[in-house]
Amino acid sequence: MSKTDEKKEKWVTWLALTTAVLAVLAAITTMYMGKFSTRTILMQAQETDQWAYFQAKSIKGHTYEIQHQKIELEMLQNKPSPAAREKIDKVLAKYAANIKRYEQEKDEIKAKAEELAREKQIAQERSSNFSYSLIFLQIAIVLSSIAAITKRRPLWYLGLFVSAGWIFYFLNAFYLFY
Repeated sequence: MSKTDEKKEKWVTWLALTTAVLAVLAAITTMYMGKFSTRTILMQAQETDQWAYFQAKSIKGHTYEIQHQKIELEMLQNKPSPAAREKIDKVLAKYAANIKRYEQEKDEIKAKAEELAREKQIAQERSSNFSYSLIFLQIAIVLSSIAAITKRRPLWYLGLFVSAGWIFYFLNAFYLFY
């Protein structure tokens, strides 16, 4: 075997190794992409649940408000006796306490729903970045494969250069700097 043939074979060996590494990186990237896609879906479901819970608390609080107003209006109209007035005031106080409690609970639920929305957005951004990084790896693998078939070294170099896009988007998926 001549030195030129050995040099060509060494080149092809490096081509095969880098293509294998790119394939492993693509598998890892796919795993992370799936992880954050699933997280996005779960966060969306949890956020929706929180807003439904918020709505239920709103309806309950509104029901107490309507009852409170109704009793106050009836008292103005009917002029209850002092004993009846005392009982009605206790009921009104209980309704007012429930209205206040539901408002506080709604604030807590809203804060949790908004936090879930923020977490969902971050997971979605990460998933998108992993998707972009996977595209760069797939292009690099294709270019490397074509380089192996055609024995054209510049295609392999181009594939390695394209894989730099993977580095950018993969790191951005973790750190969200862009």
